[in-house]
Amino acid sequence: MNGPADLRPVGAHTVLADADGTAYASLLQRPVDRAERYAMGRALRRRVPRKTLGVWSPSTDRPDPVALIRESHRGRVEELVPVRVGRMVASPYGFLRGGAIVMAHDVARLPATGITPVVCGDAHLGNFGFYASPERDLVIDLNDFDEAHPGGWEWDLRRLVASIWVAGRQNGSSEVQCADAVAGCAAAYRAELRYLADQPLLWRSHERLDVDRLAQETDGSLRREVVRAAKRARRRTSDRALPRFTEQVGQRRRIVEEPPLITRVPDGEAALIAEALDAYLHTLAPHWRRVLGGYTIVDIAHKVVGVGSVGLRAYVALLEGSAPDDVIFLQLKQARRSVLAPFVHGESAWHAHQGQRVVEYQQALQTVSDPLLGWATVRAEQQDEVQYYVRQFRDMKGAVELDGIDPAALVDYAGVVGHLLAKGHARTSGASMTAGYLGRSDKLGRAMTRFARAYADQTEADHSAFVAAVARGGLPVERGV
Repeated sequence: MNGPADLRPVGAHTVLADADGTAYASLLQRPVDRAERYAMGRALRRRVPRKTLGVWSPSTDRPDPVALIRESHRGRVEELVPVRVGRMVASPYGFLRGGAIVMAHDVARLPATGITPVVCGDAHLGNFGFYASPERDLVIDLNDFDEAHPGGWEWDLRRLVASIWVAGRQNGSSEVQCADAVAGCAAAYRAELRYLADQPLLWRSHERLDVDRLAQETDGSLRREVVRAAKRARRRTSDRALPRFTEQVGQRRRIVEEPPLITRVPDGEAALIAEALDAYLHTLAPHWRRVLGGYTIVDIAHKVVGVGSVGLRAYVALLEGSAPDDVIFLQLKQARRSVLAPFVHGESAWHAHQGQRVVEYQQALQTVSDPLLGWATVRAEQQDEVQYYVRQFRDMKGAVELDGIDPAALVDYAGVVGHLLAKGHARTSGASMTAGYLGRSDKLGRAMTRFARAYADQTEADHSAFVAAVARGGLPVERGV
């Protein structure tokens, strides 16, 4: 429950936090009345007019995007950096996906209300997808939380609408169709936030979107793509992955190598990871700790994933239970400080373990989460410890393929993701204030449309500069991997 708020200046914006710097307060404190929160939100319009959310103009001291990308490569596995560069150089959308650090620097300088729920930090169009709930229902929600952190709700929404415009152009949508998609996303965000703000606090935590419901509520090409994607996702389970990812070597099943994307882990390194996974069990709820404790680690391999994550340490562990086909694949992904952290007051006191940060904020933003979500620390001699979060690797995960949806479907899907982003934000804090600020008009939609188009232009310019730097030999590249 949120107590009285303290507005603190941070750079070009303010951050809303409770007196102790967290989103929590004592049960003994009187909560602020919902109507009062609406009024507080409306009052913010005087300081931050809604039209100012549409402003984008790079400042004269804007950091060089290529330099920021180079900076983000520090500490990554050096031989994998060319793969990351190759995926980013492929298209403006690929650049935007991998360039969360660039956009974090940009949005943190823009006008903002100071209302700071937990945000995804990397809410682009491709970071929504399907996965299995603990009850084995297929749901759709935000699905990447490496950069999750308390921050401005505007930061997430700006990144999402910019990605819609960039992806729309890449898929052949006209500027009018891109504008329609962005306006639909903003309208869905505003309407969902207002709806949830009017609900009891506990009730908001149960709102979710099942894929079957999504298929029923959509039509045309988006419905066809949702049905296809859901069918693929339901086949993506650990037991079905055995023939694809493993081979029998003597008496032992091993993960198949596919260099440079899947590679063997030396025995010494594997032993350290196995030790870390034992400790990881204690980050799970007691029931799931007991269940997973019945499995044995069979093999561990390094596996490259995503775009922004390429070069960070990431492993897949194969575990076997009571029979050869009773298996689970666990994924360990290195967790580093969020790209938003430098722009938020007091962040250093919140999470010493970055894997724990990812897990707790994922559980905050998602209605239901992987029950095996936890964190681990790998300690190696003569090296700094590396922090990870752990989750299931093959658990009915899937997504709407952006290359496969037409302009009409993009407009419809943009509304879906706007709804999901608002749901995540409303689960944490600030929903009533944000709803009061946004009101019932389409001013948010008009502002986001202006911003998205301007930032799509900026992304294309940054991508061109990145391509030129690669052509000059300024960054190593491996294409098509």
